[in-house]
Amino acid sequence: MCDLSDPKFHDAEKAREHLEALRWNGEPVCPHCGAIGAWPIEGGRPGLYKCKEYKCRKQFTVTVGTVFEKSKIPLNKWLMAVHLMCASKKGMSAHQLHRMLGVTYKSAWFMAHRIREAMREDGGGLLGGGGKVVEVDETFGNERKPKSQGKKGRGYHHKSKVLALVERGGKVRSYHVPSVTAATLKPYLKAQIDADSRLMTDEASQYTLIGREFSEHGVVSHGIGEYVRGDIHTNTVEGYFAIFKRGLKGSYHHISQQHLKRYLCEFDFRYNHRTALEFTDAQRADMALLGIEGKRLMYRDSLAAC
Repeated sequence: MCDLSDPKFHDAEKAREHLEALRWNGEPVCPHCGAIGAWPIEGGRPGLYKCKEYKCRKQFTVTVGTVFEKSKIPLNKWLMAVHLMCASKKGMSAHQLHRMLGVTYKSAWFMAHRIREAMREDGGGLLGGGGKVVEVDETFGNERKPKSQGKKGRGYHHKSKVLALVERGGKVRSYHVPSVTAATLKPYLKAQIDADSRLMTDEASQYTLIGREFSEHGVVSHGIGEYVRGDIHTNTVEGYFAIFKRGLKGSYHHISQQHLKRYLCEFDFRYNHRTALEFTDAQRADMALLGIEGKRLMYRDSLAAC
């Protein structure tokens, strides 16, 4: 476990040096033109460089072109926030970050969304293949009950639908989907899972036709109390959902549909860099820091639907 007494969490200069070493490995890279090499600007603030490329010559720091750009929050607090979110298996609320970092709640909320943006993983190829097992299931990611109205005490239930694809012993990819019909789910499975995979699902009818497009379709019938038959089960994906729901109920309490996808990126990231895959808290945080590049997120964008 990474030590929270580490100087980079308490000294902005140490934090800058750590981030420069992680991103540049000793040789500054210009975010404007991509050229390798720069001069430190004499008399300027520490960490300010000027590109060596003749046609560029622009100034930059290690945070330019990242989710940290133009933030007035000290870099050491950013690094501590990244570590806390990466080390907390069930997530960490913005209110808790606000208390621990000594920033306003609004700043902590925005920091958390920027960090989730850094955790977002693009690409990565298809799951499964070569006879590997991919488990698929869906759940309701959110449930909101407004105050009861009238003598009948009736309100409404608002549920966000989440689809998760998990390769056994590998990675997870989860999605906020509008519905859980065959027509809605098929494009996700076709785009993300290799056809030479063994697909494992429950007995839900939406998987019947889709399952025929994979090398094998194993089905467990939860309705009759069946959960495992040989190596046919969906326990892995259900384990992922268990972590997500504990985080939802224990840390976040309620996630709006507007931001659900970013929270799913956070839980996916921690699962894909979990201890079982031999990642430490420090390594997981460094992986998140490597994802900050090219992902600017303005406050007005964080309020928009993802």
